[in-house]
Amino acid sequence: MSRNIFQIKPARRPARFIALTGLAAGTSALVLAGGLLNSSPAYAAEAKVGLGTVASYSVLGGASVTNTGATTLQGNLGVSPGTSITGFPPGIIGGVKHAADAPALQAQTDLTTAYNDAAGRAMTANVGSTLGGKTLVSGVYTASSSAGLTGTLTLDAQGDPTAVFIFQIGSTLTTASSSSVSMINGAQPCNVFWQIGSSATLGTNSNFVGTILAHTSISVTTGVTVHGRALARIGSVTLDTDVFTTPACLRTTPTGTSTATPTTTATNTNGGPGPGTGTGTGTGTGTSTDVGGGPGGSTTPRNAGHGTTTNAAAIVAATSTTGPGATVNGRPNGVPLTTRLASTGLSPLFVPSLVVGPLLLLGGGLLLIFGRRRTAKLH
Repeated sequence: MSRNIFQIKPARRPARFIALTGLAAGTSALVLAGGLLNSSPAYAAEAKVGLGTVASYSVLGGASVTNTGATTLQGNLGVSPGTSITGFPPGIIGGVKHAADAPALQAQTDLTTAYNDAAGRAMTANVGSTLGGKTLVSGVYTASSSAGLTGTLTLDAQGDPTAVFIFQIGSTLTTASSSSVSMINGAQPCNVFWQIGSSATLGTNSNFVGTILAHTSISVTTGVTVHGRALARIGSVTLDTDVFTTPACLRTTPTGTSTATPTTTATNTNGGPGPGTGTGTGTGTGTSTDVGGGPGGSTTPRNAGHGTTTNAAAIVAATSTTGPGATVNGRPNGVPLTTRLASTGLSPLFVPSLVVGPLLLLGGGLLLIFGRRRTAKLH
């Protein structure tokens, strides 16, 4: 009997190939999910430097504070352990003057803590000795020795109002006359900190931004505007016809629905009914102001009607009861799962990868078993 050389053998490779492909795809999907689970944002946000009670001060000296001319301070003025404060008046203090008292001593203690905090931050980049003409994003910038600012230094928050900028200057900081620090894309003066190893000098008619934490002394020359603070640990602070504004952080609270009873006053010039009161329901967005570097202060919703909201309950009701800002049973309401995952640094692909992976593994395994059984029967 002759053997049929054209006998067709069962095709086993396609089924096995499909099974192995399914197993490989499933494994890849699970590896992808594992990688996404363990992934983290490329850059962690830099935390603010905690100021404690010294946040309420525009100027704080260690040995003395001396002023010439009509300097204006929005916040407190203090000195400790020294006792000498001169030049107020003619200088104007918007807050309270503390000379070698308990609040000034506590402020110096908090200044030391803040100084050490800023000095201990991990460096993002070495900024060198020249700051003028540079544009910097959030981070910690170090100058190993002295640093100078001529022209404009630009701080770019890249749309993040919580972006923090910390400068570590090994020795002295000197700004030239008419120099400036510019804030763009949501950057805020409350998030800028200058840790100075020795002393700082701000040039005439310059525009400076941030809180100076100087180990020794600070000299603010004539006509300087400081959107921040001048805080010296052991030396003196000298001023000359300058303006200090307290750097308050503004944050937007969640949009929600608030119910209030506003009081309205109407003036009728046509002889009709006189002033009266009315009630209304308003919906609006509040903002919080943070002066001390901690949680925000008060919130004030806008009233959608024509009255002025005077009911204090409206402030409490500014917290959302509906919409993305609300919570239901302790969980965010109206926020998609992928959005919440993104806030933790996970990719939205994590969920589908976690589902598809096991399914592909199961299908591939079944195909492989089926193929082997069929091969056994044929033999």
